[in-house]
Amino acid sequence: MSEPYIYINNRRISPLTPPYIIAELSANHNGSLERALAILETAKKSGADAVKLQTYTADTLTLNCDTEDFQIKGGLWDGKSLYELYQWAHMPWDWHAPLFQRARELNITIFSTPFDKTAVDLLEDLNAPAYKIASFEAVDLPLIRYAASTKKPMIISTGMADIEEIAEAVQAAEDGGCTELALLHCVSGYPAPPEDYNLKTIPDMMTRFGKVTGLSDHTLDNATAIASVALGAAIIEKHFTLDRKGGGPDDSFSLEPPQLEALCRDAKTVWQALGKVDYGRKSSEQANALFRRSLYYIKDMKAGEILDEESVRSIRPGYGLAPKYLNNVLGKRLTSDTRKGSPVNWKDIL
Repeated sequence: MSEPYIYINNRRISPLTPPYIIAELSANHNGSLERALAILETAKKSGADAVKLQTYTADTLTLNCDTEDFQIKGGLWDGKSLYELYQWAHMPWDWHAPLFQRARELNITIFSTPFDKTAVDLLEDLNAPAYKIASFEAVDLPLIRYAASTKKPMIISTGMADIEEIAEAVQAAEDGGCTELALLHCVSGYPAPPEDYNLKTIPDMMTRFGKVTGLSDHTLDNATAIASVALGAAIIEKHFTLDRKGGGPDDSFSLEPPQLEALCRDAKTVWQALGKVDYGRKSSEQANALFRRSLYYIKDMKAGEILDEESVRSIRPGYGLAPKYLNNVLGKRLTSDTRKGSPVNWKDIL
């Protein structure tokens, strides 16, 4: 079966191409367009393939309501209402145009997660090259179908979703007209402990759904994300900030610039190291092959003498016969004089 692939801004994304690294800007703008632009520029310098935004307002996500259903209990945002959190975290919609413009100047891909139809419409006006559906919205099948109707590539995070819900989301995307779909294995904890990730789910997801598959990673370092590449992840998404101590809603579990740079470098190194099934001698081994063991004379010998264990040994380097021929050599008669330190060759043996 051929490997699945999608294209975003003419960049092919598949297990056969280097991992596609998405820096999630999220709420890390902390209310400053200048900071958002700086994050964008730093993501480019760090080697990310794309920067992703989130497009919503508090009113498109929830209600300004004080009842218990709308209160957050525990975790990073304990004590806030949903409306308060999203009012604090959202990116003003009039920032999108300057961010898209700056991304194009920097030659880095930018797209976003829409949280309702009006967000899709805004992003269409900006000619967004792709759409990302957040884990919490993976059950919003009408939203998925609407975003899919743009015919743009789509990435769906699967945090909290079971197999049936993932299948429904895939079907909704395809029914809506999406022909280039990727799925991200995800744990929707902020931060999420590595032991919750069960990365062996990634190859199963690839087999089960036949889609480009990756990882949306909310752990605090890069180990989980880099390990995912070895299991077939073609996309890695990580939250990115300039400073974990910035005080914003997502800063504390986001990567800082040195970590993002390391992720971009190390994920590609792991991908290169995976290669293919190959038992042959590699180019970097050619010179060292001469230092493998082989058969050598360990004392001076005269023509006619019989070879025994006191005259031949397996040692380094590798210019003589392979050690596997030792028993074939022992007991043979020399045809010419040999010196200690000479390699054993068939031409010297009767």
